[in-house]
Amino acid sequence: MKFKAQVQALVATLALTGSALYAQTVEVKDAWVRSTVQGQKATGAFMKLTAKDGAKLVGGASPVAGVVEVHEMKMEGDVMKMRAMTALDLPAGKTVELKSGGYHVMLLDLKTALKKDSTVPLTLVFKDGKGVESKVELQLPVSTSAPGGHGAGMAEHGQGMKH
Repeated sequence: MKFKAQVQALVATLALTGSALYAQTVEVKDAWVRSTVQGQKATGAFMKLTAKDGAKLVGGASPVAGVVEVHEMKMEGDVMKMRAMTALDLPAGKTVELKSGGYHVMLLDLKTALKKDSTVPLTLVFKDGKGVESKVELQLPVSTSAPGGHGAGMAEHGQGMKH
């Protein structure tokens, strides 16, 4: 019985160490998910990512969504277009902001409405410069706007948006 407890403690320590090490490599700040209404099938998640040694955000997963993708919005002529990306570069030491009207994480095929003041589990998947994949588990607050009131203008994001 003592051996089993020691193994469990070692596994817990290794799990914490791995998370702590990777958490130091990619820092996630000000993360949140936009709330939705009943029947809405997509929304965005926004945050600031800083990779200590450089990395790529290559995807994600959440139990509330059928699909999680990294997206980019940009103007092409007079039209704002959104497209899925295979990876978002996170240059070493530079903060990359995922925000309304720019890079963001899309939660598609939502299984339920995401109510304001609730939380949503989201796993982000990163690859370092050597191609080693790591995951960061988050609990994101659901809100109608970014912390501090930033991000207005994307309230309709996910409603009628063409991919």
